[in-house]
Amino acid sequence: MSQEVIPILRVTSIDQSVAWYAQLGFHKEWEHRLEPDEPGFASIARGRGHIYLSEHDDDASPDTLIYIRHSQLDDLARRLDQEPTEVPWGRELKVEDPDGNRLRISDPIDD
Repeated sequence: MSQEVIPILRVTSIDQSVAWYAQLGFHKEWEHRLEPDEPGFASIARGRGHIYLSEHDDDASPDTLIYIRHSQLDDLARRLDQEPTEVPWGRELKVEDPDGNRLRISDPIDD
């Protein structure tokens, strides 16, 4: 049996969030709205990783933390104008999206 876990992040603007997550290599797969002027729900993906973005107030709490492994951490760090931090399990970048959701992006050290 296959299993997949997909975090849902609360955002105020799907368009703004999709553009921000594009710098991390994510692209929008789809977007759904019941009516054009109602809150939206979208899926973004990078490789096999997916994140749902929701404008619905009751879908998720702001200030969520998710952990992402990124195979090109150095390139990403340059684009974000940051220096990875050395941690016992690898190297990390700590970033926040436009809505204050926190991301720890890591390229772990091989054992």
